[in-house]
Amino acid sequence: MSYESVLKDANQRMDKAMAHMKDMLRGIRTSRASSALVDNIRVDYYGTPTPLPQIAQISIPEARQIMIKPFDVSAIKEIEKALQKSDLGIGPESDGKVVRLNLPPLSGDQRKKYAAKAKELCEEGRVALRNVRRDANKEADALLKSKEITEDDNKDLHNEIQELLKKYEAKVNDLQERKNKEILEV
Repeated sequence: MSYESVLKDANQRMDKAMAHMKDMLRGIRTSRASSALVDNIRVDYYGTPTPLPQIAQISIPEARQIMIKPFDVSAIKEIEKALQKSDLGIGPESDGKVVRLNLPPLSGDQRKKYAAKAKELCEEGRVALRNVRRDANKEADALLKSKEITEDDNKDLHNEIQELLKKYEAKVNDLQERKNKEILEV
């Protein structure tokens, strides 16, 4: 390990934590339809739990509607079952060829609940970022202990790691703000 490799590793791990958090936030419902709402739904396809996007084309024909067109029409019943079991709370409508999900407008209580869930996910993201900082600081201290870097370099490395954390926390705050705006939008 070296000074640069500790920083590079911390940066990469923080990027991964951000990407994971963005993925999780995409699955939170807003007032508009999004294919991300059904991305994580698994369908029992010939005995194998398969992600919905792998067995169907997902499109958004209208602002409040998701259309799911299976590549194999025989899977339509299983897709409907998976959607009903999901925590979306929306009943699927099928015409035998495609499944439609019509998203009703969110009530004030639902909006608050989804905003709270977004806040919770963002806080989990911040915790993950702080864990990366802790690990990077330990690596920096290990470099100092093995005399690979000086005390001044160690202090500089700790400061750079802290600056990196601040940069990523600002991104999390921005992401949370944007998601809340989407959720609370009528």
